[in-house]
Amino acid sequence: MDDKEIMGRIDELIKTEHDLRAKLAGGELTSDEEHARLRAAEEALDTCWDLLRQRRARREYGDDPGGAEARPASEVEGYLQ
Repeated sequence: MDDKEIMGRIDELIKTEHDLRAKLAGGELTSDEEHARLRAAEEALDTCWDLLRQRRARREYGDDPGGAEARPASEVEGYLQ
């Protein structure tokens, strides 16, 4: 995936988050359903941002951005801010 594709995926996931919140507000989802689906979208979003940061860092230091690999959500979610 190149940077443009990653950004496209990020945009899709942000839209998904907004849609889930709107469905909850409209009574189309239960709170539990919304939380589970939102959690999955947030994990995917964090993974995409991590991959994009890896690619940018590799590019900045003269490495091939194509060598960046998506890390598992369990790893990405464990990072300290």
